[in-house]
Amino acid sequence: MCFPEVNGRRTTRKIGKLIDFNQEQADARAHEIVYRLKHKTEVIVPTVEMVAKQYRDEKLSKLRHSTRKSAESWLKCHILPRWGKTPISELEPRPVELWIDSCNLAPRTRGHLRELLHRLVDFSMWARLIPDGLNPIRLVTVRGSSKRRKRPRSLTVQEFQLLLKHLTGPLRTMAQLQVCLGLRVSELLALRWKDVDWISSRLHIEHGIVMQHFDDVKTDGSRGTKFLDPALLAILAAWKQVTDFNEMDDWIFASPVKLGRLPISYTCYKTALQTAAKEIGIAGIGTHSLRHTYRSWLDAVGTPLTVQQKLMRHTDIRTTLNVYGDVVTNEMQDAETKIAGLALEPDSRMISGSAND
Repeated sequence: MCFPEVNGRRTTRKIGKLIDFNQEQADARAHEIVYRLKHKTEVIVPTVEMVAKQYRDEKLSKLRHSTRKSAESWLKCHILPRWGKTPISELEPRPVELWIDSCNLAPRTRGHLRELLHRLVDFSMWARLIPDGLNPIRLVTVRGSSKRRKRPRSLTVQEFQLLLKHLTGPLRTMAQLQVCLGLRVSELLALRWKDVDWISSRLHIEHGIVMQHFDDVKTDGSRGTKFLDPALLAILAAWKQVTDFNEMDDWIFASPVKLGRLPISYTCYKTALQTAAKEIGIAGIGTHSLRHTYRSWLDAVGTPLTVQQKLMRHTDIRTTLNVYGDVVTNEMQDAETKIAGLALEPDSRMISGSAND
């Protein structure tokens, strides 16, 4: 049977045999087919670029600032230039893996590219942009993505004491606080005076700062409370007496350049550490080196591994450690006191040799 024009084209459809329909039934069937043809929606398979835009709006915007910035950079610089115009349903494991292998990037960064592509495909299925099914990116392998290119550099007690001699003012106090508590630099910069509990000698870790953007800590397990050794508490009290920014809501390490509105920048702190390290002939030092040093010293003073992991605030063993909460709390305070003794009043009898384990 021939039907009227639909989208500028005449169409023909078979609706059945003459003996199966009377005229009224045939007309009704014809009208039904015409209606379907006129209202048929063209199926558009979204490209990677289209999915990425929707993913930004619905998922990426809810993540931490630093996570968003990293993902945006990977999308802009790597994924979209290569795959932006490709339909998301046409991503295949082999070409994706070959492309990732060809990228002149660190293994961990290549692993992040693979993970982000995997998330984009998962999101497109979740958003019903493509049919549900197995994610093809699951077959992509990135060798060495969990390994570091360089072995983390830790300091011996003697090296740290030499480093302190080349740091002054708040930068010296920052290094002491970081190595005594194993803080991430983002957590160190985000500290305010209200985070210090002077009565119970505790420091509350609640937030982080990345690229001068105030945000949550890295993981839920990172949020916690650290014991402040009396010597370390005295150092903080002395700094509070001399800084111009000592109100409860002020940053502990406020930037005088920014009139206290922001803390000292990451770049300023990193540069100071690297300059001091160069003065004493040590290479490969960064802000995270002091956190690695803290872990090495915990091991050197005989801190049980489970206590080390709790003090480092790693999330994967919280359940195990909570079972022994009371015992761990005492051991944690004991360990913090020993580390403060090394950093603030070093005793060579407590630790010797290199702390680079």
